[in-house]
Amino acid sequence: MAGLQTLNRQILLKLLIVSVMMFGFGYALVPMYKALCEVTGINVLTNKNDYGVRAYSPNKVGNTQVDYSRVITVEFDSNSRGPFSFRPLKNFLEVHPGEMMQIDYQVSNNLDRAVQAQAIPSYAPKVATEYFTKLECFCFQQQTLAAHETKTMPVVFIIDAGLPQDVKTITLSYTFFEVGEGQHAVPEAPKSKVAS
Repeated sequence: MAGLQTLNRQILLKLLIVSVMMFGFGYALVPMYKALCEVTGINVLTNKNDYGVRAYSPNKVGNTQVDYSRVITVEFDSNSRGPFSFRPLKNFLEVHPGEMMQIDYQVSNNLDRAVQAQAIPSYAPKVATEYFTKLECFCFQQQTLAAHETKTMPVVFIIDAGLPQDVKTITLSYTFFEVGEGQHAVPEAPKSKVAS
C-alpha cells in the first residue's frame, strides 16, 4: 500500500512539472515570436505610437503629384479577435504613388448586445510603414456596434512617392478586437499575414 502511495506521488509530481513546463513554454512563445519576426523582417508590426494617430500632414506627404510611372499593389487583410465578422470589401488595389485611394472594410457584430471595438493596423514590408499615410481610418478611434449591426468603414490613404523602388507590394492588415468591460487588455500589436 505504501508503495502505491509513493508511486502516485511520483506520478503527480511529474504531471505538475510537465504542466508548469507547458505553461512556461506557452508564455514564452509570444516574446520568442516577436524576436523571430524582428530578426527575419516578417510579420512587421507598427510602432505602438503610430496606430490611432497617423493622420494627414502636408509636411509628411510633401509633393502630392501622382507618379503614373509606378504601380504598387496594396493587399488588404483582416483578422478578428472576438464576436465579429470582419473583412475588406476588396482584396487588393493597384495604386500610383501620390494618388489618394479608398478601401472599405465591413464589420458585423454577431452578439445580442452592443460592443466597443478597436482596430490596429500593421504593414508589410516594414519599410512601407513610413510611406503609407492614412487620411481617414476607422482605426483612429474605437467603434461602437449595436447588437447584430453591420458597418462599412473607409480607409483613405496615400502612398508617398518616396517609397523605395524595390517595393512593389504592400500588405495592410488590421486586427479588430472587442474592448471594454469584461475584456482583456488591448493587445500590444496584431499579427500580420499576407493576403491570399
